[in-house]
Amino acid sequence: MTPRDNFMTARATDGNPSLSASHSQSEMRGMFGALERLGYDVDSLLATAGLRRADVEDLDAAIPAQACAEILSAAYRSGRLKNLPVRLAMEMPTGANPLLDYMLASSESVGEGLRRLRRYVRLVNPGISIELREEEDPIRVLVESPRDRFGVELTVSLSLNRMRSESGNQLLAEAVSFRHDPEDAAEISRLLQCPVHTSSSWNGWALRQDAWRLPLRRSDPIMRRWLESKAARVVAAQSAGATVTDQVRKVLVSRLSGGDMGLGPVARSLGTTPRTLQRRLAREETSYDDLRHSVRKDTAGELLDDTTLSVSEIAYLLGYSEPAAFHRACKRWFNASPQALRRRLAPPETQSRFSG
Repeated sequence: MTPRDNFMTARATDGNPSLSASHSQSEMRGMFGALERLGYDVDSLLATAGLRRADVEDLDAAIPAQACAEILSAAYRSGRLKNLPVRLAMEMPTGANPLLDYMLASSESVGEGLRRLRRYVRLVNPGISIELREEEDPIRVLVESPRDRFGVELTVSLSLNRMRSESGNQLLAEAVSFRHDPEDAAEISRLLQCPVHTSSSWNGWALRQDAWRLPLRRSDPIMRRWLESKAARVVAAQSAGATVTDQVRKVLVSRLSGGDMGLGPVARSLGTTPRTLQRRLAREETSYDDLRHSVRKDTAGELLDDTTLSVSEIAYLLGYSEPAAFHRACKRWFNASPQALRRRLAPPETQSRFSG
């Protein structure tokens, strides 16, 4: 598998439930228009997932994540453009995701718009998690999605570009940060008009407190309240079929790499208190600590099966400060070291390639 393949196919092959939800139809329609403006043959891209134009014209329909990943993977593998996620973000106009876009645009300030983005980003990509560090200066907008670099680059670029546009181009970001090395950081810096830090400890972008307070040019309290009430109903409907255990696992997966996996922050992200969350989990015959250990264990097994990642990289992705701590956890979970478990999981013909 080439690095270009691996960048896109993690989501297509990952079996974790939190990464297999459908993407919104509006999101994909916005991407199709952007891809066409960038010179891609959208009909051919749809065909790679067995789809036609007519299949995606129903505004109430949803495209499965597998099909979405196949379409974007085909565009990415073509090599037509570097930094495809960032290029897509620059080409997607306000309204590509109508409910979310107009709710953000009608907010009173950059900061309020970002708070609503954090709350409702699941409307367009359930696998993305956003956290705001408002107490810092510069404020950090943290964007996470395990093993989905494409989604991270797209969300970082799209959120920054939206807020800049809606502030009348007054917003200047302090910097953009990625845990990974994008294809061309210098080009991203030029497109997003700010420094880009790579191989960093976090994904996202930073803005100063005065930029956070910038007013948005289309602020509309009446429209905002109506849109937010509709968004809340959509999110409630999305979560109606999920157990509390499912919801907690989803949040934990989104926070694996550098997010706070403590009970308090996870409870707040689900709109409840730690005590209430523990009580609800007990009714489902599990506990918060059990779920946290289970998510780390399951993800460790999946990542060790990925031959492109070193043991040290996997330890980092799982939030361990050093490989030794990950080694001890593997011994506890699997009664084997990471290297031994990797050899056990690997097909016989590839086992000789593993040295840890």
